[in-house]
Amino acid sequence: MQKIRLDKWLWAARFFKTRSLATSAINGGKVHLNSQRTKAAKEVHIEDELNVRNGHHERTVIVRGLSDQRRPAKEAVLLYEETTESIAKREQNTELYRQAAALRPRGAGRPTKKQQREIHKFVRKTDDDS
Repeated sequence: MQKIRLDKWLWAARFFKTRSLATSAINGGKVHLNSQRTKAAKEVHIEDELNVRNGHHERTVIVRGLSDQRRPAKEAVLLYEETTESIAKREQNTELYRQAAALRPRGAGRPTKKQQREIHKFVRKTDDDS
């Protein structure tokens, strides 16, 4: 196998759960092939460099193998090699998000189940009064 579509390769390498999600990410500019914006049908070759932004993480990987079949995760990681700079940057971002979560005051964000029940009880009570 010498060439394969980019969206198919991203799906087979398990960067995205479905091909349509991979296509949407490519069309949205979240995937760059050799530092250039690309299309889903672009062919991927061995030694190509991909920048994939998925959620809060950005990965820079080098294509080491081609596959158009989605295989187990242990086999999927053999299709690419992540650069050391990318690994370091991703770990640093993960640590920053952990620290930010630790600094967030308790109770900030979505209400707990108990708080939701109290809100619903209050809303029903005010609806009955009017």
